[in-house]
Amino acid sequence: MKRIEAALRAGVAFAALATVASGAAAQSTLPPPDVVTGEAPPASPATSAQGPGNDIVVTGSRIRRNPLDLDAPRVFIDQQDIQKTGLNSVNDVLQRLPSSGGGLNSKFNNSGNLGNPPSGAGVGAGAAEIDLRYLGSQRTLVLVNGLRFVNGASASGVPGSVDLNAIPESMIERVEVLQDGASAIYGSDAIAGVVNLITKQEQDGFAASAQLSGYWQEGDGFTQNYQLSWGNGGNGRLKLVVGGNYVKQNGVSADDRAISRFPNPYGTSCLEGGCSSFLPNGRYAGSVFDFVGGDATLKAPVIPGPTTLADFRAFGGNADRFNFAPFNYFQIPLERYGAFANLKYELADNINFTLRGLWNERKSKNQAAPLPFGIGPDAGITPVLDATTIDATNPFNPFGVTLDFTNLGFILRRFVEGGPRQFSQKVDTAYGVATLDGNFSFLNHDWYWDVNGVYGHNTAKQTMHGNINSSHLRQALGPVDECVGQPGQFGGTCTPFNFFGGAGSITPEMMDFVTFVQHDRSEQSLWDFTGNVSGAIAELPGGPLGLAVGVEYRRLGGRFDPDPIVAAGFSSDIPAGPTRGHYSVKEAYAELNAPLIKDVPFVNLLELNGAARISDYTTSGSTTTFKGGVNWKPVHDLRLRGSFAEGFRAPSIGELFGTLSRFDQTISDPCSNDSTAPRNFQNDAAVKTSCIAMGVPANGSYQQANPQISVIVSGNEALKAETSKSWIFGGVYSPSFLPGFSIEANHYDIKIKSAIQAVDASITLNNCVVNNDPAACALVSRSFTGSGQLTQIKGTLGNIAGINTKGIDLNLAYRSPMTRAGRFGLTWNNTFLKNYDLILSGFGGTQIVSREGTEQGSPSQGFPKWKSIGILDWDLATFGASLTGRYVSRLRESDGNTLDSRFYTDVQLRWMPMIMEHQLGLAFGVNNLFNTKAPGCNTCDLNNFDPTMYDIPGRYFYARASVKLGASHAAPLPYAPPPPP
Repeated sequence: MKRIEAALRAGVAFAALATVASGAAAQSTLPPPDVVTGEAPPASPATSAQGPGNDIVVTGSRIRRNPLDLDAPRVFIDQQDIQKTGLNSVNDVLQRLPSSGGGLNSKFNNSGNLGNPPSGAGVGAGAAEIDLRYLGSQRTLVLVNGLRFVNGASASGVPGSVDLNAIPESMIERVEVLQDGASAIYGSDAIAGVVNLITKQEQDGFAASAQLSGYWQEGDGFTQNYQLSWGNGGNGRLKLVVGGNYVKQNGVSADDRAISRFPNPYGTSCLEGGCSSFLPNGRYAGSVFDFVGGDATLKAPVIPGPTTLADFRAFGGNADRFNFAPFNYFQIPLERYGAFANLKYELADNINFTLRGLWNERKSKNQAAPLPFGIGPDAGITPVLDATTIDATNPFNPFGVTLDFTNLGFILRRFVEGGPRQFSQKVDTAYGVATLDGNFSFLNHDWYWDVNGVYGHNTAKQTMHGNINSSHLRQALGPVDECVGQPGQFGGTCTPFNFFGGAGSITPEMMDFVTFVQHDRSEQSLWDFTGNVSGAIAELPGGPLGLAVGVEYRRLGGRFDPDPIVAAGFSSDIPAGPTRGHYSVKEAYAELNAPLIKDVPFVNLLELNGAARISDYTTSGSTTTFKGGVNWKPVHDLRLRGSFAEGFRAPSIGELFGTLSRFDQTISDPCSNDSTAPRNFQNDAAVKTSCIAMGVPANGSYQQANPQISVIVSGNEALKAETSKSWIFGGVYSPSFLPGFSIEANHYDIKIKSAIQAVDASITLNNCVVNNDPAACALVSRSFTGSGQLTQIKGTLGNIAGINTKGIDLNLAYRSPMTRAGRFGLTWNNTFLKNYDLILSGFGGTQIVSREGTEQGSPSQGFPKWKSIGILDWDLATFGASLTGRYVSRLRESDGNTLDSRFYTDVQLRWMPMIMEHQLGLAFGVNNLFNTKAPGCNTCDLNNFDPTMYDIPGRYFYARASVKLGASHAAPLPYAPPPPP
């Protein structure tokens, strides 16, 4: 049986990697038929709009042209392509693109586990983002119909990225992905590329679908997806399309997958490492515990008490640690409601008014293990908790003396009585666009104009259960006469707190006083006004000299308001302060397309294009960006192209105004006697000397208490804008003797200067301990008690990085003509990452970190050298099928572990039965057909798994029914065979 399965796997791998279909995930480089034939309705340059001779606007240019004359690498994804994946989010489809680096998705369960990352964007719980070229979602511009969309909000910060979960899938006609820098065309953020979601502007009758999916064999992750839209057919002056969708996704528990049941990948006990020192029975360190070796825990819970010295024993290492892993989600629960409307009215023969709007509500949840909290100078949690003492009069203190920094290192406790930390988010998004557009004749050419007004707003609310008010905890541990019967700072009556009774000893009365329900809120808003004019100003030997000019004004505002107890500094979980800010920008651009020559020997077409944009920011000052390119067809079948683009990214609100917070990063301290760092106290004399100089005990007794170290993060109002330069060279060969076949290759090279980034905390620590760099050591804090415990590392954002990346995109495609056996589609798309260097400055020199072929670990992000997707597609009359193969090359972790390459296989079957005149469609599919296991990741933040690279373990089954009820005709068969001779 195993041999048969292996043979099948090998056969599928060969077929799928040798092919790609018209499927979205296969990264189709040819526009969909409605674009190729110019069937997209007239509109502003912000959308694909038909002009004379099938000339339209395609993402990456404001000038109308033939969509087959693409002068830059683009990917087209339409509704059919999305449906062939069986996925429930357009974001998940986009993240399959080989050029995609990942981004947030529903496999991230970061709330309560990691804190706020150094980016200033917040956790982003429940959000979905797209990241091109591994440059971060903040460097990929997301547009809707060519216009900006409001940035996301998840009640944890102020992100600089769009949350694609806020856009109803039922409104999307197709997605155009420009894999080239476009700051000169669209402004800030378009360094890595542009994702443009084109919405439905015309539809005849009803279209509806219902899909059920999940990991049926595992019995979890079930998802319902319902889509509905209706259009009046576009008859007359009024065109109207309305619709909505509902998606409900159930969670997947980490306890239900072997890879994530313990902190060690595929582990079976805490003896294998990675479990937590925050114990239900407590871990106690300090001189007052010298009677059991200075590092103690309880023999067993002491309920109801009192606890005596005889109840303590020496801490037993890994055997005593707490397994936090099974409490997490592998896939978060999520629910989305969305509605949209698109109205277009022809005011006159050459003037149109368009009104578009959407509303979307997203509800999502995250869960983490019961709160790890503690006190003492070696705890490294929050300043309040680190300075908290237990008074001698506390009735549960068995020592009869006050426990403070003179005799206490730390007490680490797991708040199991409060249950898991549970986070729930509710995010409401409203977005509207009003457009006037039209055309006129000038200089014997058609000209087009449009004026657009955009408003977007979202509000996010988050509720957390399971947090502790450290102000009340401090009072409950203090002098008993200042507690019993006394009110707390935030209400309630104080009850003395028991830190020494173990699991179950925290009574409901104690919990009522020290716990609180945390309420956080964030919001972002966008006002955007644009005006554009495009046309031709002269005739050149190769065609009309195209020109587009325009102006734009936009204002962005955002704020994050944590719970008042959190803002006051009394959260025992992640600290955070209020953030608020805004900025505005005025811009003007011009774009020129000059077809110099055509239809002469060795020059079937030669055109030059260029663009310039002037931007003036209230926060980042003024800048001018340029872009230029050449498009040359030496013969009809071969197109060669190249472009140079300058990029610009203004710092976001979170990056500028983000207040102090904390990121809990997994770090191996080189000074610990059990460190996994390559150079450490045990194997390197220089490191040992450096550690001792920092106060680490010379006898090697120091053992890192917890693998997660507090990294203090914050924004920086002194940040400057990032700049970039990018080059793309490539070509497309489409031989006339083989219609439907094409091969495309593009080489990209992107260099970013003054990149906004915090130095990775592990790099800071390494520079301090290994290189003895005083600038790095100034950012590293250890306990002043002499224990050597690493307590925190500072990671403030700065313009301290450069990023150099280059690679090759290689795509093959073939679409056969209709035959008696049906129509076949074969495509194969690849991205080869040749180089990715992170260049850091600020430690008295320059340090280069090469990422290609590695796993970053924290925050989780892989950089595979080869990422590929291939699809074999077949359609005949009422039947169709797709076979997909997805490949990710091996990755190397910083600890030397290797994440072996993975190949996933997906299959889908389709049928349009005779009933209802073929207007009913049925589909069934399985993703990860052969149940390929994800590789275990030692350094990844959570679940021993990189959520940007791999599938959730298990076969994913789905079944879908769809129906189209046209106003006047039955649906045609997609690929009807030719009649017999």
